[in-house]
Amino acid sequence: MKRILFNEELLDDVLEGSRRMHPKELLLLLRGKVEKNSVYIDEFIVPPRSYHGKFSSGFNPFLLPIDPSLVGTVHSHPSGSLTPSIEDLNNFYGFLMVIVAYPYLSVRDVAVYDKNGGRLVFEVI
Repeated sequence: MKRILFNEELLDDVLEGSRRMHPKELLLLLRGKVEKNSVYIDEFIVPPRSYHGKFSSGFNPFLLPIDPSLVGTVHSHPSGSLTPSIEDLNNFYGFLMVIVAYPYLSVRDVAVYDKNGGRLVFEVI
């Protein structure tokens, strides 16, 4: 897999958004730049007509425009688990999934996965 780089301010905003949304799940789409062996994630967007509940969140991918800069999703787990559920893997969008777990305080509460559920290494810059 490619080198995954997060903008530090973006990751801080995701953690803050997760804290504010708790106990409901946060769900965002991630935009990034793919260059050779690196993916630089520098922006997020709220999917249109998305829903956010205590045990799940989602959106209709057919409502999205074609956007090659979308690299994946980020969602929170109010339960505190950093492990993707079967539903997470079955609704995978893009080529990476970021999970942010309660208490949403630091990079220790963040994990990145590929479409097979394999955990990926990432860096914050």
